Amino acid sequence: MEENNPIIRHVFTADPTVLEHRGIVYLYTGHDDPLPGSEQYTMNDWLCFSSVNLVDWNTHPSPLAANDYSWASGDAFASKIICHNQKFYFFTAVSHKRIPGKAIGVATSESPLGPFRDPRGEALVTGDMLPVAADEKSNLDPSVIIDDDGSAYLFWGNGRCFYARLSANLLEIDSEISELHLPHFNEGTHIYKRDGHYYLMYGYGAPERVAYAMSDNLHGAWKFVGIVNELAGNCETNRPATLDFKGKSYFFYHNGALPNGGSHRRSVCVDYMYYNGDGTIKKIVMSSEGISPQK
Repeated sequence: MEENNPIIRHVFTADPTVLEHRGIVYLYTGHDDPLPGSEQYTMNDWLCFSSVNLVDWNTHPSPLAANDYSWASGDAFASKIICHNQKFYFFTAVSHKRIPGKAIGVATSESPLGPFRDPRGEALVTGDMLPVAADEKSNLDPSVIIDDDGSAYLFWGNGRCFYARLSANLLEIDSEISELHLPHFNEGTHIYKRDGHYYLMYGYGAPERVAYAMSDNLHGAWKFVGIVNELAGNCETNRPATLDFKGKSYFFYHNGALPNGGSHRRSVCVDYMYYNGDGTIKKIVMSSEGISPQK
């Protein structure tokens, strides 16, 4: 049996976000890089890979580091990549130098390979902007969706799920920040739309399984559907991404399956994803063999 999972084996990767552009799939990941023997999250930059078949991946230079933000003190947490009006927007979570806790930034590029630059010169979301008292990790795991009318929304959070509308240029918060209540929400938001249904995946409980809710309207009501992915190996966290590519659907996630892997040395994987006739998602079957090359 050929083992294609994890899909990146020469470096530890986590928190995937993925897009297809002109027939090429671009995968962006966090980069676990702890000192030998350390059991602390050490993430300084994001990594970029590309593929035309989802099995053979090319490695590209890091498109962005946490310290590329002048206002950030480090910590390259989960991210979200989107393409809008032929520009690439990279939403990321980092630690802020002056405002306590994590913050969300946005960097842009004319190319999916970067380099990405900070057009704002300041954070997009900070702890003092939230409608409730923030804790140190409140602003984690951004996810963005462009709705059918062209309006953009940001979803994120840790312990609480927040969302807000973005401005037309995607560089400002353009509404009040609201809270979405979901069962056992921990972190790891991933929002997308498919065949008229909105899906919101997230890390459920701790250690994290992946659950999801569905809605026919981005503003709700959201219906909790259930667990779609069970615990991923020897890893306490998860953060999903999804992709429809060449007629099939794919589920990206991370586990701790590489030698010496674990919660602080994670590795991105991909498996097939299937939908029922009513739009609900069939339980993800995690596998070591992964997927076959897509032609």
